[in-house]
Amino acid sequence: MIELLARVFVKDRENTSDPRVRAAYGTLCSVAAIVMNVLLFAGKFIIGKAAASVAITADAVNNLTDAGSSMLVLLGFRLSNRKPDPDHPFGHGRIEYVAGLGVAGLILMTGASLLRSGAEKLRFPEEIEFSAAAVMVLVLSIAVKFYMAAFTSRVGRKIGSSAMEATAADYRSDSVSTATVLLCMLIFRFTGRNFDAVGAIIVSLLILRTGVEEARNTLSPLLGEKGDPELAERVEEIVCAYDEVVGIHDLIIHDYGPGRLYISVHAEVDGTRDLFELHDAMDRAMVELDEKLGCESVIHMDPVDLYNEELNSLRESVAGLVEAIDPQLRMHDFRMVPGPTHTNLVFDVLAPMNFRLSDAELVQEINKRVKAEHANTFCVIKVDKAYV
Repeated sequence: MIELLARVFVKDRENTSDPRVRAAYGTLCSVAAIVMNVLLFAGKFIIGKAAASVAITADAVNNLTDAGSSMLVLLGFRLSNRKPDPDHPFGHGRIEYVAGLGVAGLILMTGASLLRSGAEKLRFPEEIEFSAAAVMVLVLSIAVKFYMAAFTSRVGRKIGSSAMEATAADYRSDSVSTATVLLCMLIFRFTGRNFDAVGAIIVSLLILRTGVEEARNTLSPLLGEKGDPELAERVEEIVCAYDEVVGIHDLIIHDYGPGRLYISVHAEVDGTRDLFELHDAMDRAMVELDEKLGCESVIHMDPVDLYNEELNSLRESVAGLVEAIDPQLRMHDFRMVPGPTHTNLVFDVLAPMNFRLSDAELVQEINKRVKAEHANTFCVIKVDKAYV
């Protein structure tokens, strides 16, 4: 049904890099989810009250929370699609992450409330009533939630929305929760044992787990997580395909929300070539990056002296000494400044986050090893961190 609606209401469906297409998909899925969850809430709430089942009622309240969550996601998609303004030149894409965090908070509040209700019922149990109508509503709910999870997950992957994929995970959790309630109902029917309160507690714990996972998934990109390694490889592949480029370093990927990607990178080039030719090559590389990756890119040129034999020999030797400290370390921007009493070796070292040595300790260790190998030298080192 939702796939049919997508064909009608989402224009240019395959152009998912377009924020308007993403917003159309998000709006469609959110509205459909709101309608379905409200209907499920109404059916379960009526049946739960009739059967005096706190587990069914808790599951009904969970569906109502899902409807509220979908409203937040809908609001997030609508606001994140707003155009950049003077105060927010990078756009409003991260509002989608904020909406996801709000959804997670709402889920956690619901889970805590239902856990308290289940604990009270465990202390003061009440009789429940079995009915075929309750079983039918629960079975229908499981089927609907599985369908919503499958479709939302597929759309979430298609448009690259972590909020929608988290919502799909919530739907899958709902299916398991409802199945737990159904199991408790069937156990009561065939054994007479009342596990209704236990079922309510299990449902609440599943809801709390989903809330924690959603909070983690949305908080990470909101704070600024490290760049995607596959995207970094794609950037290197595109830029290094140009004959003018010797290598790249200092790659940084800035994520300002889905469809709003900014990339900066340093490209090493032959310092003896014509400056205008090199600049033209960098312009062409940036255009290719922007078109193929849907980003805005900046490339900084670093000239490299490729034909100085003494410099190349020192570069190779020092690089080996640096990597001997740890294979993860990488050296770049190597320059030599000769003087009357000693030679300065100026270079950057790329170190992983949380490296076992502090920056000062790493600089001291490199200086010690280089001095032991090359007398009358002094290293001027800048320690960089890997952002991808």
